[in-house]
Amino acid sequence: MSCEGCVGAVKRVLGKLDGVESYDIDLKEQKVVVKGNVQPDTVLQTVSKTGKKTTFWEGEAAPATSTVSAA
Repeated sequence: MSCEGCVGAVKRVLGKLDGVESYDIDLKEQKVVVKGNVQPDTVLQTVSKTGKKTTFWEGEAAPATSTVSAA
């Protein structure tokens, strides 16, 4: 993610994803933290539909939290 347009695209797809309770997008670090009752692989696939490269990153994630890096 390199601009606010990218952030907007990620917000749109996550906002439509069932089970997502909240998410935090860090443009500078190019990371997204998603919380809710949703499978991590589903989050990764959904964000990748924006055309961004996605991968999981190791963080201090709580249960039911998916952490995705979108570049």
